[in-house]
Amino acid sequence: MIPLDGGWLFGGRMREGAHLPGFDDSGFEPVTLPHSVARLPWHDVDRSRYEGVWIYRRHLTPPAVWTGKRAFVSFEGAMCVSKVYINGTLLGENRGGYTPFCFELTGHLVPEEDNLLSVVLDTRRSLRDVPPFGGRALDFDTFGGIHRGVSLEVVPDTFVSDVFVRVGQRGVVEALLSLDGPPEEGLSVRVLLLDGGCVVAEGRGGVARGTVRIPLCGVGEVERWDVEHPRLYEVEARLMRGGLEIHRRRVRTGFREARFTPEGFFLNGRRLQIRGLNRHELFPHVGGAMPARIQRKDAEILKRELGCNMVRCSHYPQSEAFLDACDELGLLVWEEMPGWHHVGGRRWREAAAEGVRRMILRDRNRPSVVVWGVRVNESDRDHPGFFASLNRLAHGLDGTRQTAGAYHRRSHPLRQDVFGHNDYSFPPGPPHRPLYLVSEAVGQKAPGKLRGFRRHYRRTDPPRVQTLQAMRHARAHEAAAGDRRIAGVLGWCAFDYNSPVDSSRDVKSPGVCDVFRIPKPGAAFYRAQRDIAEGPVIEPAFYWCFGPETPDGPGGEAPIFSNCERLEVYMDGEHHSTLFPDRSRYGNLPHPPFFADLRVVRGSRPELEIDGYVGARKVASRVFSADEEQDRLTVSSDDAGISGDGSDATRVVFCITDRYGNARPRAAGEVVLDLEGPGEIIGENPFDLGEAGGAGAVWVRGVR
Repeated sequence: MIPLDGGWLFGGRMREGAHLPGFDDSGFEPVTLPHSVARLPWHDVDRSRYEGVWIYRRHLTPPAVWTGKRAFVSFEGAMCVSKVYINGTLLGENRGGYTPFCFELTGHLVPEEDNLLSVVLDTRRSLRDVPPFGGRALDFDTFGGIHRGVSLEVVPDTFVSDVFVRVGQRGVVEALLSLDGPPEEGLSVRVLLLDGGCVVAEGRGGVARGTVRIPLCGVGEVERWDVEHPRLYEVEARLMRGGLEIHRRRVRTGFREARFTPEGFFLNGRRLQIRGLNRHELFPHVGGAMPARIQRKDAEILKRELGCNMVRCSHYPQSEAFLDACDELGLLVWEEMPGWHHVGGRRWREAAAEGVRRMILRDRNRPSVVVWGVRVNESDRDHPGFFASLNRLAHGLDGTRQTAGAYHRRSHPLRQDVFGHNDYSFPPGPPHRPLYLVSEAVGQKAPGKLRGFRRHYRRTDPPRVQTLQAMRHARAHEAAAGDRRIAGVLGWCAFDYNSPVDSSRDVKSPGVCDVFRIPKPGAAFYRAQRDIAEGPVIEPAFYWCFGPETPDGPGGEAPIFSNCERLEVYMDGEHHSTLFPDRSRYGNLPHPPFFADLRVVRGSRPELEIDGYVGARKVASRVFSADEEQDRLTVSSDDAGISGDGSDATRVVFCITDRYGNARPRAAGEVVLDLEGPGEIIGENPFDLGEAGGAGAVWVRGVR
């Protein structure tokens, strides 16, 4: 397996003959994958800059040792319709931007000579027969480019193309191997279950063309994968000719039992209340074209910073790097087919079904994935035959997992196993189906005068509005946790994202974190639901500031989220109040909010201290300053170092804080960035803090 992320040439918009070997590409831009066809501002998105037909080229020089072997080029994802050529010959076309595809190069490569791999990429949102396009405007931007990795695989004539590990009948662990190539005499396979470098169990068998089932003998009590202890194993399939190994394929997996039932969700026999968020794989400036480290960071934020136990991949399969991190961290996953409301005609449905097939084949070994979303999100109509066929397809490829759909109308009949309901009532109502999960809640839905999805939760919005977001998420989870028939809530959503629908300056702001992954006050609820053993948390859902909107402070019932047992509040060093969690209104939550009367005399600027206790022991303390004269610019990087190969990046966050490091939302001014060394800034420089509410970020990417 040879990575092909480096060495690409990007020619911009397609010109006649640009995919042919004789075309002069000396003026093309050298790029490293993942790559976006256009760098855009984080707001006020001009979609015409990323829509169009584009050309990528890469030169290959195959060594002579490849002679007699088969070669495949594999794309993890390219947005959105790809025509792939080798030396001017069309290998094929792929319709869809979120699932992997490959083409065979065998017979086309000339050994020890320059060979040209070309990709003509169509990124237009008017592609009506390709999911998720068609119908009305999408509620998310798609950007465009080869936004995931590319690799070259060189294999013998007959090779192991796929390995699926499952627990079969009577609890027997078995590996299903798919072989590709001509039938041969004398072939056999040896399958090893590995714990680190140690063999836990193995199986052997003869092979024929097609699928081979190999039971693994000697499997004792393997350790279960769990959200608290995400235990992973490796399975290695070795294809043998006589006593000689001719091909090897390795996959990672874990063993767990995950079931949605009428009494909720059970993981390894234990009921687990789902507390999670939806995630769009969209980053400012480049859409999904971020390196593995950045994709993994989102999973770390969801699990470690926000305390979630599940994420819904809305509304398309997401990067392997993100899902790798979910496996390793113990973050459950609802993985979903591409689409939003619209179901198209025959060609659209063919592409959608192929996307579902590839999604399941790619990720069915992942223990984190516990349900397949095989219904188009909020499909306006039922489409019974189409959705039933997708359900059958999913169960045929993977009988170990249940299926789900995200419905927004109660009247639609259930075509999948689990009824996911995008319930934006306040709070969500009781279940009306068995196997019930609230797949979206809160979002930007606003009752009353605003109506519809026009409530914004921007960092620049009034503090009371930002506090409201946290309380709405708390009420949604409180209501669900009070009814054991509801498996839990996946709030909408983790991160703000670029969208043309119900957005402000092309940024939709339902995220509990902003587009830069910086938590808003809305994140306070999630951050405080973690077990105290993971560390004490004190998170006010307000800012300690006294501007024109809050001249008397955050009010008489200011919410503070914490996993401590008791809070002691001080103002200017004097004891103000003792607080206990409000179990009368939020008794179903692991850690209910605390409420404090923090009204102050107008014109005063006291310092606020909140100490957290478990029993008689003080375990945490937070101090907040109202003195803006001592504010500072804080800069931090997620990582101390990155790889210099051009395919790695890290985030650099900057914000105006008080003297104790707490966010100051009304801060303004420009941050000017200077970078030394072989790297580039992905972001705006200078950066206007006033537009972002006093906090922002850029990403620094290495350059070859």
